[in-house]
Amino acid sequence: MELFANLLLGFETALTWTNLAYCFVGVFLGTLIGVLPGIGPIATMAMLLPITYALPPVAALIMLAGIYYGAQYGGSTTAILINLPGEASSVVTALDGYQMAQRGRAGPALAIAALGSFFAGTVATLLMAAFAAPLTLLAFKFGPAEYFSLMVLGLVGAVVLAAGSLLKALAMIALGLLLGLVGTDVNSGAIRFAFDIPELSDGLNFVVVAMGLFGFAEIIKNLEAGAHRSAKARPVGRLWPSNEELREAAPAVLRGTTLGSLLGVLPGGGALLSAFAAYTLEKRISKTPERFGKGAVAGVAAPESANNAGAQTSFIPLLTLGLPSNAVMALMAGAMMIHNIQPGPQVMTADPALFWGLIVSMWIGNLMLLLLNLPL
Repeated sequence: MELFANLLLGFETALTWTNLAYCFVGVFLGTLIGVLPGIGPIATMAMLLPITYALPPVAALIMLAGIYYGAQYGGSTTAILINLPGEASSVVTALDGYQMAQRGRAGPALAIAALGSFFAGTVATLLMAAFAAPLTLLAFKFGPAEYFSLMVLGLVGAVVLAAGSLLKALAMIALGLLLGLVGTDVNSGAIRFAFDIPELSDGLNFVVVAMGLFGFAEIIKNLEAGAHRSAKARPVGRLWPSNEELREAAPAVLRGTTLGSLLGVLPGGGALLSAFAAYTLEKRISKTPERFGKGAVAGVAAPESANNAGAQTSFIPLLTLGLPSNAVMALMAGAMMIHNIQPGPQVMTADPALFWGLIVSMWIGNLMLLLLNLPL
């Protein structure tokens, strides 16, 4: 009964005209950002952070969250139609989605991506609502040793679940830890690795690093590849998938949602890791793995479901433990601090309307995205 009372509070908060308007603005911007290669939710949220000073805290967080999971929808559109992923997590979708488009099945591919994302978003929202309270109670019992163990678990999980070279995964984690050492030590006040540069005494600016890694690098990469892409337009065809395509997509959506929901909680996880892991899983368990990369429906349904589920469950450690699980969640934590909200278990007890309003807004935002993306 307590869960239903909390959800009712969330609907009362999220269904105000102001919050609905900012939810729509967020998911619409997220869709546009997802379609445009090279920008991504990190750069967009970083640029919009100053604007949130003038907004109410609930509206600001709802809008920023909508940009993040809305980008997962939009990124699949260009990945399927022109083989140009608008968002990093849509890279895997392009492998089979573009091949479906080349065969005149772009419409069903887009519909499966949208429906799979909506289902995954709904399940992820329910998981957040169901497990937020128990995790919050557990979080209050956490001390330094538990937080250290949790971070080590996340780093180990990132290595184990990384796609590709194990050595590269270890190297990237080590590089991240080394970059994190730059700046002033919070305990002793000693300045580390600043090289007498005053600007480095506060550490490497997160927004600058995020823009360099995810923004400019992606733009340059796509500009380089643009000369080799075909500009030939192909008809989208019918929109609704056939019964056979729906039957093939359904189990992939379920598996992608489950995997994405689990991986989204891990530090270093989120939409990108979830999409790659879901595609790899589908290819390994498929009876016809040779179809993947040639237009397999499961190759679109699984990663699109996983990336949306992972995007939303990555809010769980931020809201319940105060731990941002990826770069976007770090920006969300920054937005919360701008409004004098300390990320962590106290959010649920100190401001339940904000906590449950944000969770419910994610389901409303997913419904808006479904209604937006299918016609568009």
